[in-house]
Amino acid sequence: MNKNDFFIHETAVMDEPCEIGEGTKIWHFSHIMKNSRIGKKCNLGQNVVVSPDVVLGDNVKVQNNISIYTGVICEDDVFLGPSMVFTNVINPRSAVPRRDQYAKTTVRKGATIGANATIVCGNDIGKYAFIGAGAVVTKAIPDYALVVGNPSRQIGWMSEYGHRLHFDEHNRAQCPESKDFYILKNGQVKKES
Repeated sequence: MNKNDFFIHETAVMDEPCEIGEGTKIWHFSHIMKNSRIGKKCNLGQNVVVSPDVVLGDNVKVQNNISIYTGVICEDDVFLGPSMVFTNVINPRSAVPRRDQYAKTTVRKGATIGANATIVCGNDIGKYAFIGAGAVVTKAIPDYALVVGNPSRQIGWMSEYGHRLHFDEHNRAQCPESKDFYILKNGQVKKES
């Protein structure tokens, strides 16, 4: 690992071994723990903890005050909003060790998790899904879904550019920014190729 390939603030701690990709920036008071893998061009804000064996893909944006616990995988282009929370044990007790029971959570490519949202472990987030600020996710979220509330509930669909999709009578919608079309079929959204 060549430390000239990425930036780590002097107050941040990086345990070895770990992998940090080229162009990644790690800011004030953050801690990257052993055996974690952080991709290229990521940005980790201040006071971020990346636990052992966590995997972050390329271009992942981690805002301030986030702990990413063992069992979490974030694919490329994921956005984690300020102070959002991951859990990794379903039934934690201080006096009962459960390190062998960490549940896995995968956040798929392009997903956004809003500020102060909570992701209960074992519930994967679909690609390009959008989790609203403060939502509490207690079940798996489909690709392109827009969810809000506690517990979270789906209220719509989002484009890859982060715009809410409005489907016509043919179950077709167009992103106003990218001009891409999406199809809603059998409760799932797919981008037209």
